[in-house]
Amino acid sequence: MTTLNILMAQMNTLVGDFEGNTQKVIETLKRAEAERQEPVLIFPELTLSGYPPEDLLLRPSVETRVDKALEQIKAAMTGDGWLIVGYPRRIGHALYNAAGVLHRGELIVEYCKQRLPNFQVFDEKRYFQSGTESCVVKIAGLAVGLSICEDVWDPELSKEAAAKGAELLINISASPYHRGKRDQRWRWMGDRARETGIPMVYVNQVGGQDELVFDGGSFAVSASGDVCAAAPNFNEGEYWLEARRKEGVVELSGLDVAKPLDELAATWHALVLGLRDYVNKNQFRGVVLGLSGGVDSALTLALAVDALGPARVEAVMMPFRYTSQISVEDAAEQSLTLGVKHKVISIEPMYESFMEALREEFAGLEPDTTEQNLQARCRGVLLMSISNKKGLLVLTTGNKSELAVGYSTLYGDMAGGFDVIKDVPKTLVYELCRYRNSLGPCIPERVIERAPSAELAPDQKDEDSLPPYEVLDRILELYVEKDYSASAIIATGMDTQDVYRVLRLVDLNEYKRRQAPIGVRISQRGFGRDRRYPITSGWALGD
Repeated sequence: MTTLNILMAQMNTLVGDFEGNTQKVIETLKRAEAERQEPVLIFPELTLSGYPPEDLLLRPSVETRVDKALEQIKAAMTGDGWLIVGYPRRIGHALYNAAGVLHRGELIVEYCKQRLPNFQVFDEKRYFQSGTESCVVKIAGLAVGLSICEDVWDPELSKEAAAKGAELLINISASPYHRGKRDQRWRWMGDRARETGIPMVYVNQVGGQDELVFDGGSFAVSASGDVCAAAPNFNEGEYWLEARRKEGVVELSGLDVAKPLDELAATWHALVLGLRDYVNKNQFRGVVLGLSGGVDSALTLALAVDALGPARVEAVMMPFRYTSQISVEDAAEQSLTLGVKHKVISIEPMYESFMEALREEFAGLEPDTTEQNLQARCRGVLLMSISNKKGLLVLTTGNKSELAVGYSTLYGDMAGGFDVIKDVPKTLVYELCRYRNSLGPCIPERVIERAPSAELAPDQKDEDSLPPYEVLDRILELYVEKDYSASAIIATGMDTQDVYRVLRLVDLNEYKRRQAPIGVRISQRGFGRDRRYPITSGWALGD
């Protein structure tokens, strides 16, 4: 009987930090060798560079950095451990997304990724050439077929490894989260195992990288395609498996299937992790945000506290003559409940100073949204000044619905460094608020129950200028995430006037979104690197 002690190293890397990532690999190796005999450590895709390295891959020193990292790892391999680790590898004039197998200070074999994703958030064909050969290597007496992320979605590649005698298939991945992603992975990996009759181990990266969040959730499937072991989602960690060959059959055991998170819980964890890693990896002391007493800023504050702790979060209420007393009270109550530093700074004096300076320019012109935007810009100036003085990152609080239709002010409520709810539709904002309250006191119930309002004009309500959010979000989902045309959306039963009004707003406000802060991606089509539409365009509306 042959037994492999497999360690799924679900690692949170820092893009570009070859030295730091390499040191984490070495430290993991030392721990594993102290715990198990002849351990087989599996690390995620492009572990040494972090993923996605983007145009860092075009820097001439990448090859030198990879070579140095591999030499450091080889020098540290004084025991009997095996390593499967990902890195960018230059061979001749071509750069490949590679996985190396190392043992006793030697690079045994390298495999180059064959299927390069070039859709949604992926640009791998910009940087890498495709590998052309499958790879099966003997590891501690077991024939192991290697693949990297997208490779496993192609049935033919797994069949090629099986034809070469693979008894176990290992996939290293850097697969970003979106809602529903875990079920997709389990289904696809299960399909590959059933098609080949070979068990599979899948190891995924965890952590936030700019707008992407990697949720980990490394797992294994049996030869029958059933998930037989799974690590927790959103947690960095080291998870042991055993692969045993007995009478020609390989079975996986040694790790339970972690209890799956429901979709709301998974979304919450993704937002928290994405915010935490953005703040910490960019070395901000903490965050500051405008707490208006509305639902979006309330959700943002809750996420910030869960991500960073109350000591690193500051909330500023900036009232104006249209701000209701209820809003002032609710903002103060939430700050007190969560234990964050809370300030109240009126924008009235600033606004009056601006209006006096603009008196001649505005003479004879009727008030309009200009005055409303000026209120938002006064608040943006205050928050950015606090940011500069205290070294705090400004969190903006715009949700996906508002950003889609331009219901936001450039250099006002859009002024800041990170928007954690940027990809969260308004209807989901409410669901997440209720979810967080189910975990403990957090957001005043009155904030959730009140009709949403920007409070930039007397008795203002969002639905005065927008369709109800249930309607708006359905139209946006079909247009932005699923690429439906106007006629196709109308055919689903949506009102024609609402559809054309919303689609026109989406198209017109691309210029605003280009200037918006980045935020955590949780859908299959977020604004940013996911959806690259021209600002200047003669495209017919809604086609």
